[in-house]
Amino acid sequence: MKRLLVLVVALAALGLFLAGCGEEKKADQVLKIGTMSPLTGPYAADGNDIRQGTEIAVEVFMEAGGIPGFTNIEVIPQDTACDPKQAVAAANKLINEKVTGVVGAYCSSSTIPASETLAEENIIMLTPASTNPKVTERGLPYMFRTCGRDDHQAPAAVKFMKEAEGVKTIFIVDDKTTYSQGLAEGVALAAKEVGIEVLEHDHVNQGDKDYSAVLTKIKSANPDLLYISLQNSATGALMVIQAKRMGIDAILMGQDAVYHPKLIEIAKGDAEGMYCTFGAIDKNAPAYKEFLAKYKAKSGNEPGAYSAYSFDSATAYLMAVKAAGTTDPVKVREELMKLDFTGASKQINYQENGDSGSNYTVYRITDGQFVPYWNSLTGEKY
Repeated sequence: MKRLLVLVVALAALGLFLAGCGEEKKADQVLKIGTMSPLTGPYAADGNDIRQGTEIAVEVFMEAGGIPGFTNIEVIPQDTACDPKQAVAAANKLINEKVTGVVGAYCSSSTIPASETLAEENIIMLTPASTNPKVTERGLPYMFRTCGRDDHQAPAAVKFMKEAEGVKTIFIVDDKTTYSQGLAEGVALAAKEVGIEVLEHDHVNQGDKDYSAVLTKIKSANPDLLYISLQNSATGALMVIQAKRMGIDAILMGQDAVYHPKLIEIAKGDAEGMYCTFGAIDKNAPAYKEFLAKYKAKSGNEPGAYSAYSFDSATAYLMAVKAAGTTDPVKVREELMKLDFTGASKQINYQENGDSGSNYTVYRITDGQFVPYWNSLTGEKY
């Protein structure tokens, strides 16, 4: 009888222990998503847009019911500082944190090496901002891109120069980063193909604050258009300010890294009339207006250049995990490939190589605002 009592007590204790383990296991079902972007340094504005866009996507998703089987979704941000080595270190930290998906990075020079590290662990990566063609041309099955590509952006910019502005000569400046120089080279090639003369393609260094040497050369060359291919809006603003002070009267044109509210905030009136290429986001569309309202309500500020792309990247991943019923990368990838929804930034429909298509608009700074000016698909002004 004593043995039976001991056995019953032991089984009861075991039952309580197992029940406790079950509760602990349930509590541990947290979906972890990483973000990778420059959170400090000169590119922090864009980097924090990416982090915040992801965080707000998760908040919205949780408010809508979350994902069955997960009690919470946690966002783990990592700072890449747009440095390749730091990006790899950030990727390894996220691997140790056991994330199953990553939104990022910003600079292509960070995304490319970091994605190779994440690929070793079959972790899905969706970049909202890296436009260098190599990002999706290395055969990595879990690498996705929500923004456009530079080999689409460059011809769109040149088409605008020739058809809308009648440009005959250009001077190109980049800062020797993977993204900036790659895009600048694409613009130079596309310009030559349509008969626009590239007077010179020069370079500056990241972190430079005095551009007088290159601007002196530009003023002497007297191009119709100065193409500014720098890694972020703050450095772009400095070049714009100094160009105006030097009396350079060429048309000024930047790309999607220069396109950011910070450009106007820093350069102020000197930026008036400047052009920038960026993905065609319909800010009058219901999906964007809904995103904008949620973003402002939760963050207290206006979205930045890559906020919508980041929001859509995170949303796409969460939708795929929910549809797959698992974080298994093979099954999640299958669901990502099935997606076709209207996001805040564009129609989200990933192709086999991980790209989601490009459609660039030329924006003009008018009265301190980026205003859609020219549609690269139609070749017409808005």
